[in-house]
Amino acid sequence: MAEQKRDYYEVLGLSKGASDDEIKKAYRVLAKKYHPDMNPGDKEAEAKFKEASEAYAVLSDPEKRAQYDQYGHAAFDGNGGFGAGGFDFNSADFSDIFGDIFGDLFGGSRRTRSAGSGPMKGANIRTSVRITFMEAVFGVEKNITLDIKDPCQTCGGSGAKPGTSPKMCPKCGGKGQVVFTQQSFFGMVRNVQTCPDCSGSGKIIEDKCPDCGGTGYKSSRKTISVSIPAGIDNGQSVRIREKGEPGINGGQRGDLLVEVLVAQHPTFIRQDYDIYSTVKISYAVAALGGSVVIDTVDGKVIYDVKAGTATDTRVRLKGKGVPTLRNQNTRGDHYVTLVIETPTKLSKEAKELLKKFDSLTGNSLEAAEAVEKGGKDKGPDEKKKRFWKS
Repeated sequence: MAEQKRDYYEVLGLSKGASDDEIKKAYRVLAKKYHPDMNPGDKEAEAKFKEASEAYAVLSDPEKRAQYDQYGHAAFDGNGGFGAGGFDFNSADFSDIFGDIFGDLFGGSRRTRSAGSGPMKGANIRTSVRITFMEAVFGVEKNITLDIKDPCQTCGGSGAKPGTSPKMCPKCGGKGQVVFTQQSFFGMVRNVQTCPDCSGSGKIIEDKCPDCGGTGYKSSRKTISVSIPAGIDNGQSVRIREKGEPGINGGQRGDLLVEVLVAQHPTFIRQDYDIYSTVKISYAVAALGGSVVIDTVDGKVIYDVKAGTATDTRVRLKGKGVPTLRNQNTRGDHYVTLVIETPTKLSKEAKELLKKFDSLTGNSLEAAEAVEKGGKDKGPDEKKKRFWKS
């Protein structure tokens, strides 16, 4: 009895309503994982690769997918009314998928197909800068020093020795790309990659400039001013246009990306554009009400605590948070948790007054003793209850 095929959607790990992009993405992952060239001699991987390829061949074709959704595997086994020969999976178009896969496997890049030897933007440079919490809230100007490449003054950026000129690359014919074919499960696949001899420039320098060594650029230490906007958060970056690597063949420079590292504050904690802090208040202020001083990023503010405030009460200082990046006039809020502070050192007079206060407000200091006296005439089990601990 022939082995029953798995459902094509199950093979690709998808639901029946998966989109075309989801089908393509799922197959690309499986094809890279199980491709025979990545698993030489592994028969199990080869079988899974064939299974995934068969599933993709059907589900990527709208007409065949509709047939499969209605009739299942019977649509292509010669018994479903679609021809005695069934479906020829080798007729499916895998060129787009394998252009991506073989570009990753063998170092090629689909992007280079249209790049040619024309102008290309230079690479971005990444660096970082450390700032304080308050600098992140209100913004700051920082100077950073790093090595920046500029066109060589001796050769004018050509990389060739003065009096000579670069020549056309014989390997790629000045195109900056080379084409090669790779044997795959479905036959020969055509792939395009950057020329390894000229690095995509289309030119070869035989007599290199003595000052830049043929690179066309020289590095120098420079100091750049970075404007860090108010409201920036830890890990975010500031982009400075055209301060990165020089472009290729006259292309524009890349960008400088400055990652901002924000130091922690001893009092404030930031969450998005809101600030959180804790302020201790005395029992007298909590019970009777009164004014307390609260530190904010704008300085000290006076806040009136309501009488009868419980510990861990949170109050909001509207607009005392961090400015938003989109609108500096719009700010988050500052949330303050009020915590009642218990005094640890009291004078004899203060203790007497506190005892008197307690006697007038419920006599809590005598509560346990009252329970003990009330249990003297009760059985031993009742007396033991006063020693029970939760």
